[in-house]
Amino acid sequence: MTVRKTTTRGKTTVPEPAKCSVCHGTGEVSRTVRVGRKHRAVGEQAGLCLNCLGSGNAPAD
Repeated sequence: MTVRKTTTRGKTTVPEPAKCSVCHGTGEVSRTVRVGRKHRAVGEQAGLCLNCLGSGNAPAD
């Protein structure tokens, strides 16, 4: 009778991509909305992060 050895294989882990430094990984940034001749700030508007184009990952150099 032969004894069979069982081995466990290690899981390969894929490194997580770095987060965008501008939007902190959310893909959105807030911009101040200004109106009128005096450019009064009336609120904020969410927009697409132009650094990572909304993906949340740091762009490759």
